[in-house]
Amino acid sequence: MTRHELPKGMIRAPSTVGTHEGYMPGFGNDFETEALPDALPQGQNSPQKCNYGLYGEQLSGTAFTAPSHQNERTWCYRIRPSVKHTHRFTKIDLPYWKTAPNVERDVISLGQYRWDPVPHSEKPLTWLSGMRTMTTAGDVNTQVGMASHIYLVTDNMRDEYFFSADSELLVVPQEGRLRFCTELGIIDLEPKEIAILPRGLVYRVEVLEGPCRGFVCENYGQKFQLPGRGPIGANCMANRRDFKTPVAAFEDREVPSTLTVKWCGEFHETKIGHSPLDVVAWHGNYAPCKYDMRTYCPVGAILFDHPDPSIFTVLTAPSGVEGTANIDFVLFRERWMVAEHTFRPPWYHRNIMSELMGNIYGIYDAKPKGFIPGGLSLHNMMLPHGPDRNAFEGASNMELEPEKLDNTMSFMFETRFPQHLTRFAAQEAPLQDDYIDCWKDLEKKFDGTPGTK
Repeated sequence: MTRHELPKGMIRAPSTVGTHEGYMPGFGNDFETEALPDALPQGQNSPQKCNYGLYGEQLSGTAFTAPSHQNERTWCYRIRPSVKHTHRFTKIDLPYWKTAPNVERDVISLGQYRWDPVPHSEKPLTWLSGMRTMTTAGDVNTQVGMASHIYLVTDNMRDEYFFSADSELLVVPQEGRLRFCTELGIIDLEPKEIAILPRGLVYRVEVLEGPCRGFVCENYGQKFQLPGRGPIGANCMANRRDFKTPVAAFEDREVPSTLTVKWCGEFHETKIGHSPLDVVAWHGNYAPCKYDMRTYCPVGAILFDHPDPSIFTVLTAPSGVEGTANIDFVLFRERWMVAEHTFRPPWYHRNIMSELMGNIYGIYDAKPKGFIPGGLSLHNMMLPHGPDRNAFEGASNMELEPEKLDNTMSFMFETRFPQHLTRFAAQEAPLQDDYIDCWKDLEKKFDGTPGTK
């Protein structure tokens, strides 16, 4: 299957090219798309009879009475209502996908941790069987917190579909290319891009180019949104126009299929006699989207000092406490460093936030060695961390001229909650047991003499 081919039985909206640009769900926009002419009702959401014999169905991402600027819903006009399935739900086990609260008594989460890339398995793995949870935080039952995962995917979901009632998923590819065939259209995703899959959205995942590996932030709380720019103003950082959502595409296939649902941390399966991706037209502001991280415009210091890493926030999920996020998604990409009389890498610090970092490609300036593409690190809340000795010595003694950080893209899932390691992260994933040694050679330089450098 080439990049722009559609799965068998899939029809795309005739007047568009696959994604609608300049649109990000959840910001008051209302987008409409149809794969057949006149499939979308005009002037009302629920006519007595829909064209083509379609069923009208609303997918709500917020409470009905949420403030209008936060209210999210999409009207779907589909071949069959999604309530149609042939069996009751039965529980199934996906042992490597964990949900908060998940605190293992014999696993110590207090510490500075770093992992090499999780290797691919010799067994074929789908989006569901290939998910490996690294950390959990908060409580899914009260809809706060998150989980971080590594995905390893080599095989297509064949007549298999999934949705999470617990969470939205932020997907960060590191290797390979995936296709997300969703109720509302198709998203093709590759490294340097991210996708957001809303809570409740039905989809299946196919491999366009494998093997595929990447990172997932599972958000139990309020949805991701653009951060407030404050004095920065209307431009830079992530711009709304660069988020893209798919156009309508539907399958009309009568074939025995399986639908898996994640609900309160458990997985349930039912059988259906058709593809559930049968939405012929839709309009609304609750939809999946993708974003090219190469369009992120960093903002930084142009005279002295190093700004807080929050200046690199791409998306934030509010917590209800002003200025303190449930989750921040932060991006460290190529950029110029020009600050004078300044220690330019991230400084040593302790933080009330828990920081899980992943490397997409290249070298991270605070850890020139050991933090490789596909790797992860975790510095839990209030635990000190910062540059290793080589980074410190290099940054302290370099001739400060304008310098371009090139060939680098790392990210951070940051949350106000402590992140608890799973048993997989502690015992099966390739943990670097010697990570803490990267600070052991830091020297005492103090000699009591004023002005000593």
